[in-house]
Amino acid sequence: MNWLRLCVRVTAFVAFLAATTLLAAGLRITEMVTRKTIDRTPWARFCFRWACRCLGLNIHQHGSPSNDTVLFVSNHISWSDIPILGSLAPIRFLSKAEVGQWPLIGWLARQAGTLFIHRGGGQARRVRGQIIENLQAGENVLVYPEGTTSAGLTVLPFHGLLLRAAPESKTPIQPVTITYRRDGRPDHLAPFIGEDEFHSHLLRMLRQPSARVDVVFHEPVQSPEEVPTAELAASLRQTVLDGLTRVYSGKFDQQETNLLRTEDVPGLPHLPSLHGGRRSPDRSTG
Repeated sequence: MNWLRLCVRVTAFVAFLAATTLLAAGLRITEMVTRKTIDRTPWARFCFRWACRCLGLNIHQHGSPSNDTVLFVSNHISWSDIPILGSLAPIRFLSKAEVGQWPLIGWLARQAGTLFIHRGGGQARRVRGQIIENLQAGENVLVYPEGTTSAGLTVLPFHGLLLRAAPESKTPIQPVTITYRRDGRPDHLAPFIGEDEFHSHLLRMLRQPSARVDVVFHEPVQSPEEVPTAELAASLRQTVLDGLTRVYSGKFDQQETNLLRTEDVPGLPHLPSLHGGRRSPDRSTG
């Protein structure tokens, strides 16, 4: 059964990559001919949704992404975080430079407007300036302050340098928690850590039954410029960690019987909420 599942999903994923490549190439050629920039956001979200279907992910959304421009801040477990979050909100991603070198995937990521960062070498300050420009232009940007992927059992300490892009551009921050589970327990297949290679990790995911992915959009917060970077980073990390704890304790599973039922998600009590505690329905996109 696993091999049959693998064959079907690999075929679908290859067909998806081929179609996405043709679409990206078509958009690029159109821009060159018309000399006009095409907004790739709706196309990217469409492609991300199909990528999640090909991967067999069962996505459950709790809360809603802000309607205003925000800096999304999320924990990071796997490369699959990108298509998952990209399918739920219009986002420009920040990724490590190595992803840009992956065959085909790297080219598609660049076409989708991904911002790449090299480890060390003072690149973070340059990228922060680019993030500020994108936010001021009305584009959502997502950063992973942990700086690397984790096993998803906890949230690593947040690095604060890139987070300063939000207060410096007077843009709200929306924390996001993402988790992967199988049979109600943390998924040991989803984490992309260590010396793992993309193709082998992809095949392992495609071979197994669908994983449940919970994405919690916490309430956006406005961080004043005078808030110390360390305090901002620690507060955001705690919010994301609280979401992780709630997911693993089954708090969100209890809402599944009524998808219209809503529940507040932990925010930052000492940083003012922008939406006055607005509630949003949980949704399953699996």
